[in-house]
Amino acid sequence: MTTTSTAPGSTFEELYGHAPEGVWAAPGRVNLIGEHTDYNDGFVLPIAIPQAVRAYARRRSDGVLRLVSTRVPGETVELDVAALTPGGVAGWAAYPAAVVWTLRKAGHEVGGADVLLDSDVPGGAGLSSSAALECAVAAAYNDLYELGLDAVESALLAQRAENEFVGVPCGIMDQMASMVCRAGAALHLDARDLSARHVPLDLAGAGLTLLVLDTRVQHDLADGAYAALRAGCERAAALLGLPALRDLAAADLPAASTRLPAELVPLVRHVVTENERVERAVEELERHGPAALGPILTAGHASLRDDYRTSCPETDLAADTAVAAGALGARMTGGGFGGSVIALVSTEKAQAVAAAVVEAFAAAGYAEPHVYRAVPSEGARREA
Repeated sequence: MTTTSTAPGSTFEELYGHAPEGVWAAPGRVNLIGEHTDYNDGFVLPIAIPQAVRAYARRRSDGVLRLVSTRVPGETVELDVAALTPGGVAGWAAYPAAVVWTLRKAGHEVGGADVLLDSDVPGGAGLSSSAALECAVAAAYNDLYELGLDAVESALLAQRAENEFVGVPCGIMDQMASMVCRAGAALHLDARDLSARHVPLDLAGAGLTLLVLDTRVQHDLADGAYAALRAGCERAAALLGLPALRDLAAADLPAASTRLPAELVPLVRHVVTENERVERAVEELERHGPAALGPILTAGHASLRDDYRTSCPETDLAADTAVAAGALGARMTGGGFGGSVIALVSTEKAQAVAAAVVEAFAAAGYAEPHVYRAVPSEGARREA
């Protein structure tokens, strides 16, 4: 791997001396409910958001992958695609390199490319910036090399890239949301068989706004905490003689808990009850509309805080303050240990709820949170 300096803000043509063959975009995501259930073969309910990673790309014939990110001005990373190996690429460049490595390992004869990456998905905010980056590069390579992959195949390759090359044992939700979601709908996904359906989510029509409160507490899922949680769930499933915790019915939870070490019981309880919350959320959406999601979100946050223990003081403060200020419900979204909280609010109260959270953070001495409005948006696509 070689790294050279480039002028910040340079365009693709200025950097590489020719125009890109196309531009591909893949969005970040907000998960409405269903946290840490995907790697337990369970259910999730994410939406794609307007913020996306864009990959400007052009094929190369010499086997060289050149990468530039507008988030890291002044740097070009140059890689030999034939020499890519897990652990061999550091930092942000590991994610696009992982996709190319995975495509080659899966038997696709892909070579190099010049790639310029531009993103407005906040990094480390629990909005799946890494999956968006992977999916944007996967979409670009799919077209550049005429691979003929469908959206699900691309999502699986992107997940494998993060699992095997980057070293984060994530489930499939983030990549599926980035590749498959549709505007105006939430994605009800079964992580075991990848069956999915799009559940209409007309927030504006219901007079509602979904706020994203980015606490600006950065998380790094490659630091081992996420892997430890997954390992705990897998150990619990093995002790119970189950393929995955998804197979434990809520009615059987009390009896199952007596067969587990005490430290695994809260993890199992979260996964089982969270799967129930996803199914209830879909039912409420279809019967009563999005306002009915509020209490489900708040219950999900309590489970993440008390059982799964992936919350932190900042996310707890954001969720609690939002509800106290009039939100219908609020919870942490994403892998945890920081990141963002979502709050479902009536549109007329959105500004007041956001202001209350900002004020609470100031009073606590925390950095000012960033506030976004999440709109259910389209998945990965070619833009030019």
